[in-house]
Parts: sequence; structure tokens; C-alpha cells
Amino acid sequence: MDYLESINWSEIKKDLQKGLEKGLAAMKKGAIVAQKKAGELTEEGKRQLKILTLKTKVHESVSDLGARVYSIMNTSKAKNPARDAVVLDLVARIKDLEEQIEAVEGKGNAARPKSGKKK
Repeated sequence: MDYLESINWSEIKKDLQKGLEKGLAAMKKGAIVAQKKAGELTEEGKRQLKILTLKTKVHESVSDLGARVYSIMNTSKAKNPARDAVVLDLVARIKDLEEQIEAVEGKGNAARPKSGKKK
């Protein structure tokens, strides 16, 4: 009997099919894990962008506040800037933005934006 004739080709075929099926299952599982991880990274990116946007708004509001206080103090009739309606509105806006940042960062009680107060 020849060596090639003694090989059970049907067993080899079954083993190869089982190996292929296991390999495909592992690939599918890996693809699902990779997809889930990509989704998590996308959400983290969105969160970081929101934080950056809010911090930019805080920076702009602080700049506006400084300009307003400077304008008030630079007039001949200098008054207390803490009593100026625009200054008070800017301070309230900055506090609101800071609360939103804390909420998005997970330091606050709820991750919800607050409505702006108009005076």
C-alpha cells in the first residue's frame, strides 16, 4: 500500500473545514470587538470636541468681560463694574459654561446644557 493511498482524505477535509470555520468565527468576533472600540473612540472624540468648544466659549466670554470692565473703568464717569448689567450677564454666562464643562467631563450632576439667562 502506497503512503498516499493510506491517507484518509475525507478526515483531512473535515479537519480543514473545522479549522476554517473556527478561523472565520474568530475573525467575526474580532471585527465586532474592533467595531465596538471604534464606536467608543468616536464618542470620546465627540465629548472632547464639546469640551473644547465650551472652553473656547468661556475664553471668548472672559475676553468680552475684560473688555467691558476696561471700557467702564476708562470712562470719565467710572462706575462699579459689578453693577453693570452687561458685566453681570457675562459673569452668569461664564458660570453656566463652566457648569456645562463640568457636566460633560463627568464632574457635575447631569450632562445637560443649561438654558441661557437673559436679563
